Amino acid sequence: MLESIWFILWGVLWAVYFMLDGFDLGIGTLMPFLARNETDKRIMYNAMGPFWNGNEVWLIAAGGVTFAAFPTTYAVMFSGLYTALMLILFALIFRGVAIEFRGQVDHAGWRNVWDICLTVASFLPALLLGVAFANIFQGIPIDEAGIFRGNLFSLLNPYGLLGGVFFVLMFLVHGALWLAVKSEGALHARAVALAGRLWIGLAIIAAAFLTATWFYTRLYDNYLQNPLFYMVPIVLIPLGTVAALVMIRVYIARGHWWRAWFSSSGVIVGATLFGVVGLYPNLLPSNLNPAYSLTVQNSSSSPLTLKIMLVVALIFVPTVIAYQSWVYRLFSGKVQENDLLEEEAY
Repeated sequence: MLESIWFILWGVLWAVYFMLDGFDLGIGTLMPFLARNETDKRIMYNAMGPFWNGNEVWLIAAGGVTFAAFPTTYAVMFSGLYTALMLILFALIFRGVAIEFRGQVDHAGWRNVWDICLTVASFLPALLLGVAFANIFQGIPIDEAGIFRGNLFSLLNPYGLLGGVFFVLMFLVHGALWLAVKSEGALHARAVALAGRLWIGLAIIAAAFLTATWFYTRLYDNYLQNPLFYMVPIVLIPLGTVAALVMIRVYIARGHWWRAWFSSSGVIVGATLFGVVGLYPNLLPSNLNPAYSLTVQNSSSSPLTLKIMLVVALIFVPTVIAYQSWVYRLFSGKVQENDLLEEEAY
């Protein structure tokens, strides 16, 4: 029972991380396509500036849960997917440095270097996270000893790359909508127009990814073999995700930017949970032999550890939620040009 509870929390933490940090990654990737001048760039930086480091708390939490609740899974994941995960880690480090260092020197060349770092370091994690999770959904080559029988290039298979493109497009739409919420004038108009165009690509890739999932993974088999999963999540999660995707378009047409952004959040959370629920009870399925898969039973910590962690989570997760809710409420207004004159502005 405890293992299943922590599996649910594991999936929810990843979903929340993708929802919150997704718009940061999207804005960073869109910088060269939306910013026309220094003012536009600074508005984009300040649109994510108060939030990005708090959003990454959820990544730390998801990684920490993997380490503490499912140590065997953590060990195999970070050894087998070492190169991809290290690329993500270094990209996230450079992204944070770019956000904080860009305005420290008043020189165009200095700022341009960090702008490039921000764009690359935003695009790369979005792509590789999608590739990693798509490969987990279809199974990775781990043997009976938990040894990964592949390399980075074996992860770059058609389904993995399709998952990467899917994640990138989700985050691009998410970021464009967040910028529509936070900006005004010409930058706002460009963000809205680009969000509408990107939505078309997202809808196409989402349909392709959902179809490919039927052929490349066993997620649907897992739903069909478990009546409870079949009657509840397979109805609510996919249909809710599709409905949220449609509502993005509806709210863009109506000019309801917050509602469009929350609908985009629903797409990201729904897509993540659809895959996570379909994995259960597997955490890392093996495509060499299903018997080699790491599950919530054979890779979890002791019951005592899981109980202690559950108490800690029940105390600190609501605290983090309350704090972040306050931050989002405090900085809920649009970023205006006169805000850039403040000493604290990026």
